Amino acid sequence: MNWEIVIGLEAHAQLNTRSKMFSGASTAFGAAPNTQACAVDIALPGVLPVVNREAVAKAVRFGLAVNGNSAANINRRSIFARKNYFYPDLPKGYQISQYETPIVKGGSIDIVVDGRDKKIRLTRAHLEEDAGKSLHGLIENAMHDIPQSVTGIDLNRAGTPLLEIVSEPEMRSAHEAVAFAKALHEILTWRGICDGNMQEGSFRCDANVSVRPAGEEKLGTRCEIKNLNSFRFMEQAIEFEVRRQIEILEIGGRVEQETRLYDPERNETRSMRTKEEAHDYRYFPDPDLLPLVISEEMIEEARKTMPASREEKQKEFEKLGIPTHNAAMVTTYPAVADHFATTANSILETKLFSRAKLSEVLTSTANATVTSLMSHWGEALTEPPISPKDWARIQVLVGTGEISVRMAKEVLDAVVAREGDPDSIIAKRGLKQISDSGELERVCVQVIAANAQQVADYRGGKDKAFNSLVGQVMKLTKGKANPQQVTEILKRKLTG
Repeated sequence: MNWEIVIGLEAHAQLNTRSKMFSGASTAFGAAPNTQACAVDIALPGVLPVVNREAVAKAVRFGLAVNGNSAANINRRSIFARKNYFYPDLPKGYQISQYETPIVKGGSIDIVVDGRDKKIRLTRAHLEEDAGKSLHGLIENAMHDIPQSVTGIDLNRAGTPLLEIVSEPEMRSAHEAVAFAKALHEILTWRGICDGNMQEGSFRCDANVSVRPAGEEKLGTRCEIKNLNSFRFMEQAIEFEVRRQIEILEIGGRVEQETRLYDPERNETRSMRTKEEAHDYRYFPDPDLLPLVISEEMIEEARKTMPASREEKQKEFEKLGIPTHNAAMVTTYPAVADHFATTANSILETKLFSRAKLSEVLTSTANATVTSLMSHWGEALTEPPISPKDWARIQVLVGTGEISVRMAKEVLDAVVAREGDPDSIIAKRGLKQISDSGELERVCVQVIAANAQQVADYRGGKDKAFNSLVGQVMKLTKGKANPQQVTEILKRKLTG
């Protein structure tokens, strides 16, 4: 039988605010357990929640971003509700969320899969607080011969502001689900809504997966795969779950609706618990919180302060004359694009280059230095490994012919390793490029005299022989010769 896959995603994006959703406690990552949980977060008697205005502003910004800058999908009045369930990491015994009336309803995200454009509609996006975290491990116990299994509760994350984004079940493959998750991640990070750090749990997804006979309209029984924190694991988990469900159905079995976890070491999903329905949570409006009212002024402020999208930033770089490929490379992440923009301004401030020359410099160094930069920066993108000033200096030196692109990469790596500033590293390593035309001409004449066969081959129409002669010049100069000048001198001598 032919089967159709049906996938819907629920993404949890941690809003990049400094304080929590309903308290003033810090949201900074990495603190010692239970040092960032205040009286509101741990639900001491008599405390009351207060809505974080900045978190609301981020949600409004998202509503604009997924609806073509229109505010038609932003509910001017939304309701906070209590979602009741009982886990050790939920101090109140309920989570403050939104249910019947979310802050954002509708919108869509465009994806491209295998060269095809597709629009995935959103059901909703609602504000809520995060729960704490259960930590499992083993400890030594003097009364027992073997380590004892223990669970600890860290409430630092309790109360952290989240935007839960729910898609319609319109994806038909793991590839489409990953493409959607990546497009959503790009919107959240570029629009300044979420830092997108999947390793720290700032962006994580749940996938609702079901299968049905091709042509069938009725949806199959879905299983939810929880807390997928990498795009690779998402694809693997969905593909496994699809195979699992099809195998069950093809032998006449029945798929049970449940929540499952993905084990990347075994590349399999396993049952976690029976899937809850909305009525299991006994939602009701939170009596401690008034309805959330969004003013037109707040929407307009969100529109005015909206950071540029990746596409808009890429076009800005292209206006500098940077080719599309290079512009796409330096807009991989918002932090890299900002760093690159500051670098470009630093180069212009030197007044050594026109805007046209700047384009030439940035293009010549982008492939080598951006790749190297990204390898040092790492996925967290927390702090640039090199200052824009030093990066600008390296590219100025390439533009003035003092070092080659190959040398630029070596200098950048050394600056990142804290060996010094670009000029001191170049002096210490003897990396300065030879651009003295007289010296280069002397070496070229020497190479031509010592390689009669390659000279004859080149004059006979074998262009590859020319590369051999250039290589000989570079070898004699220990890679310091200006390649462009070497090419010009050799061609002049060989055709003269």
